[in-house]
Amino acid sequence: QVHVVESGGGLVQPGGSLRLSCAASGIIFSIHTVNWYRQAPGKQRELVAGISSAGSTNYADSVKGRFTISRDNAKNTVYLQMNTLRPADTAVYYCNAVLWDISHWGQGTQVTVSS
Repeated sequence: QVHVVESGGGLVQPGGSLRLSCAASGIIFSIHTVNWYRQAPGKQRELVAGISSAGSTNYADSVKGRFTISRDNAKNTVYLQMNTLRPADTAVYYCNAVLWDISHWGQGTQVTVSS
């Protein structure tokens, strides 16, 4: 059985930092592309960042220069380092592991940026 679990969310002040983790079991994580999405209240889910099995990364324009995605295949974990957080970054953040047309989602972790 496949499990994808996000952690690391919480409440942070504007300008602060958080590191999200995405851990997977039941799949060969290293061969999957892993993406972070987020969904704010009343808005559509949007792609934040992604990392391929080879380590290539991509970012939404809104987070470029502030967020960094990385992976540790030995730990079956992908990280999203989020710096200089803004209230607009408030959302539920979801991890998604993809291989071909098979996609696995986590349950999400809440990130709230507020003073």
